[in-house]
Amino acid sequence: MDASTPLTNTDIVRTGFADCRAADAVAQLVEALGTDPLSLVILFVSPQTDLPAFVTSVERHFSGTQVVGCTTAGELGETGYSENDIVAIGLPAAHFGVRCLFIDDLHDIRAQDRITTMIHNRNELAKDHPRWASEFAFLMVDGLSTREDALAADLAMGLGPVPLFGGSAGDGEAFGKTHVFFDGAFHSNAAVLIQARTNCPVHVFKVDHLQPTTRRMVVTGADPAKRLVQEINAEPAAREYARLLGKDPEQLSTFTFAAHPVVVRIGDQTHVRSIQKVADNGDLVFFSAIDEGVVLTLAEPDDMVAHLDRELATLSKQRPPAMILGCDCLLRRVEATQKQITGDISRVLAKHRVVGFSTYGEQVNSMHVNQTFTGVAIYPPQDR
Repeated sequence: MDASTPLTNTDIVRTGFADCRAADAVAQLVEALGTDPLSLVILFVSPQTDLPAFVTSVERHFSGTQVVGCTTAGELGETGYSENDIVAIGLPAAHFGVRCLFIDDLHDIRAQDRITTMIHNRNELAKDHPRWASEFAFLMVDGLSTREDALAADLAMGLGPVPLFGGSAGDGEAFGKTHVFFDGAFHSNAAVLIQARTNCPVHVFKVDHLQPTTRRMVVTGADPAKRLVQEINAEPAAREYARLLGKDPEQLSTFTFAAHPVVVRIGDQTHVRSIQKVADNGDLVFFSAIDEGVVLTLAEPDDMVAHLDRELATLSKQRPPAMILGCDCLLRRVEATQKQITGDISRVLAKHRVVGFSTYGEQVNSMHVNQTFTGVAIYPPQDR
């Protein structure tokens, strides 16, 4: 391709999609990604995949190419929300330089060692690609580890000005076991950090469609290590949450939590603290960090379809991105299902070229959050 030939979106970021139940699923992905050299392949893998067979197939078909990934709570494919799929993203070497950091034990992060490695990686990328000005970091982490908050906070110290986003690996709606993929194997209690430098302009973002109400509550009993809230307003947690909603505590469900989330205010921003489930003893299990003394505010959802379309459209004000790599919380998908708007959301995602996965939580810079949509918009290079 000569310098006068305009780049297409598929020249900038390659994508592939395959049914995870197909015997030749990985071969289909390889064909879709093409023959141009790739710095990295990222795979978002349905939990319905035969993981041992998948590993063998990746080793056979992606020999010589670095491959990372994670299991999902659903996929974001070429037509929006999908399930039982494998989504592949290829970052061409012509536009992306990457370094990957594997954290093998989330209970022993060794923050200083990781920060040193991150700084070294960033310096090496700058040395290898001195004329490329854009950077971002993408994190995939075990979504059942309860360690995402600590990990994001520790890694932030090594990022400098580089924006980070990410998603917690999922297991559909089973909440059984989640995995990240690195060096030819699936791992639990682990994470993969991708540090990227590119000649493509990029924009990392976070959006949610939730508006705080005036109804507040105070966490008066909690086990932060287990993300448990035992008491709210000095009353049993699930019972008090239900009372504030005017609902029967026995009828609280994932749909309830998706429709009536709670937020905390940090500085001038609010961040969602989503509830995962009610424990057998009436405690509330949260998806992210929680502690005694925290003031929670009930939130109500805005029009999810209109809000998402409006927010993604702002990313195209100057020109449309070639692709948006997105991490969308499972609870957003649950809400869309409950309101029977998954088709509408899918059309918005496809319209704005979103590819990615549904998560058990999202990371933005130093924070782990819930019920949000995070990602990076990747634009065609302005100067060839």
